Amino acid sequence: MDKALLSKTAAAMVAKGRGVLAADESSGTCEKRFKSVGVECTEETRRTYRNLLFSAAGVEQYLSGVILFDETARQKAVDGSLVPQYLAKKGILPGIKVDKGLANIPFTNEEKVTEGLDGLQKRMKEYFDLGCRFAKWRAVITIGADIPTHTCLYANAHALARYAAICQEASIVPMIEPEVLLDGTHSAERSEEVHEATLRATYAAMAAYNVSIEHLILKTSMVLSGKDNARQAGVDEVAERTVRVLRRTVPAAQPGIVFLSGGQSDEAATAHLNAMAAMKGLPWPLTFSYSRALQNPALKAWRGQAGNAAAAQKAFHHRAHMNGLASQGKWKADLEKQAA
Repeated sequence: MDKALLSKTAAAMVAKGRGVLAADESSGTCEKRFKSVGVECTEETRRTYRNLLFSAAGVEQYLSGVILFDETARQKAVDGSLVPQYLAKKGILPGIKVDKGLANIPFTNEEKVTEGLDGLQKRMKEYFDLGCRFAKWRAVITIGADIPTHTCLYANAHALARYAAICQEASIVPMIEPEVLLDGTHSAERSEEVHEATLRATYAAMAAYNVSIEHLILKTSMVLSGKDNARQAGVDEVAERTVRVLRRTVPAAQPGIVFLSGGQSDEAATAHLNAMAAMKGLPWPLTFSYSRALQNPALKAWRGQAGNAAAAQKAFHHRAHMNGLASQGKWKADLEKQAA
């Protein structure tokens, strides 16, 4: 465990005005997104699209890191080097998704736990040798009638903690992602309760497994109303509730917090981040780790056509720029007029 390297990596991940691109979609998720714009999903089209994003000029001003899928970490970039090496040369930290997806928890109402701990120590060494300096593991918490249960929160918290300890042992910064899903009719009040319970369980498990908080990044969802609730919390309410939960549960020693966009529109994810980052006296920097909220305009502009690459890169650069501003509390809605 190289504490100096871990500290350097964690600080760089949440550097001022920069955030993390989540480009770790599985082949199945990629297929759904590509299908929406009429693109065949193959290993080559996935490589082409992701390299289009990574090679966008100037995007390193706003991206501190990229979470890669295993396939991408082994592919070649536009200059012929491996993707992690290419990103590092641009000053962008290569990261890697290491979980293996979801499984049902027995004796629950189809609540999920994330798998992938078997063989993880060996895989971590390989990823370090590939150049990856941080990793991500996603847990999924659903709000519904009588759920989440304690069983679900406990199982996911301990999986996250075991993963985080294995990362740190390998000198890789763990990004923990206990996502409370947007699906459902729940209120913002209920979402706040579940977020707090989830994070309390998560950090209790971190302590139990001797995970170093100083070398840990939290990737969290925001406290939003369920997407099927008639009353949708406004931007300021979302910001207030989310930050209140974080202040109650996340140690001040942690280097930073990144947010997932979790089904929000591009602009909503930016506006929510901006409202939180503008708050005074926060003990940690707040920034983004978005997938669709960064990529959607680029994917729609690209549509699998080489002639659209420049327009797609311009759209991607713009979204990265907007979120870079939002992470400093400097975004304003009228800046969106500059969109590609």
